[in-house]
This record gives sequence, structure tokens and C-alpha cells, in this order.
Amino acid sequence: MSRILYNNRLAENIYEIGVEGSFEGSMGQFYMVRAWDQYPVLSRPLSIHDLEEGKIAFLYRICGEGTKIISRKKAGDEISLQGPYGNGFPTAQGRIALVGGGLGTAPLRFAAKTLCELNPEKLDIYLGYAEEDINSNRFSKYANSMKIDIGGYVTDMIDPLDYDTIFACGPEPMMQALTMKAKGTGAKVFISMEKRMACGIGACLVCTCRTKNGNRKTCKDGPVFAGEDVFPYEFKQS
Repeated sequence: MSRILYNNRLAENIYEIGVEGSFEGSMGQFYMVRAWDQYPVLSRPLSIHDLEEGKIAFLYRICGEGTKIISRKKAGDEISLQGPYGNGFPTAQGRIALVGGGLGTAPLRFAAKTLCELNPEKLDIYLGYAEEDINSNRFSKYANSMKIDIGGYVTDMIDPLDYDTIFACGPEPMMQALTMKAKGTGAKVFISMEKRMACGIGACLVCTCRTKNGNRKTCKDGPVFAGEDVFPYEFKQS
């Protein structure tokens, strides 16, 4: 068990929780988080939002009983973390863009922090929100440039020709549109998929994701995949 340092409300039903302890992880990986004994049965998968010596942080939305329980926890309360799990974003060189939509910005903060240390003048960030800006202030110090869209399409702001690598997380239509936009430009797109997960280690098959190479387990083979391997196999916009 670990001790909660803070559990701050950022917007309606959206929180950032910080947990004390010595943790490991790479950009794009996640932990299975649990703040109860028996019910709900399953822990909740949360991607690493920030990681530093003595602390790890997660961004989450209340979307069920488990996250509702987590949101009620206070500084000093105990919480259980298991991880890190999954395959995260690869090491990238050259001009890099991060594209996040809504809660899809969660794994991108730690990615921005990591990439900034490697390429401080070559990282651009694009963030899109449906109604209000929930956390762009946590990204600005890592970006060479940053653009924010509220209520529109964040993918309209980016030209893939300007980049060698693009990391993205958000709604599947957004990631599909970005992958299709980058096709033929030379930019490599990597997407972080969000799926329901039960075990986090690839045993239960709940988080199966369709790819051009067959079905893959999001928790174990992902959550990060090459965009061209997933779309249009996983999501077809009606």
C-alpha cells in the first residue's frame, strides 16, 4: 500500500491524484490502481501522468464505481498500485509532436517531460478539449510550441509534414483521422489505445484490439501501437 499525497479536482468529474513512493515506468505505460478491499472486483488501469523521485501521478475521470471511490480519497489515505504494465511510446528522434484529446492527455504529460529532456527544442504539443481546458498549463514548460483547441478538431491544427514522429492519445476517431492525415507524409504515428482492462497482464482477453497483424492485447502488446497497424481495422467511423 502507498500513501496519497493529493487528489485534486481539475474539472467536473476529472481529478489528478499523486501517490508517494518509489515507482518506475516509461512514457505510455500504466498501473493497476485499487482503493478498496473487495468491491469492485477489478482494479482500474491508469496511465502514468507524471513520475519523479518519490512520487507518481495519474489523471482520471469518474466513469464508474471504482473511479468514484478513488475520487473520494484524501491526502494521507492508502491506495494500492501494481505496475508498470504495457508497452509505452518508443524512443523518438527528430521533430516530434504530441496530440492529445480530452483525457487522452493523461499519458502525454509524462511523455512530454521525457521527450523534452532529449529534444528540448523539437517538441510541439497539440491539445484538444470538448468544453474546457483541463490541464494545458501542465504541458507548456515542455513545449517548443503549444496549440490548444476547444470544441473543434485538434487534428486540424497539425501538419504531419512538419514532423518525423507523432504520439497521440484520445478518442478513436481523432486518432484515426490523424493516422489517415499522416499517411504518405513520412511521419510515424504512434497511438495509445484506451480499452476496458480486467487483469492488466494479458490473461483475460477483455482488452483485445484488432490490428492488421491480428488481434492483440491492449494491456500487454500495447497500449501503444503504430497507428497504421490499428486503423482502419479497429475503428470505422459511420
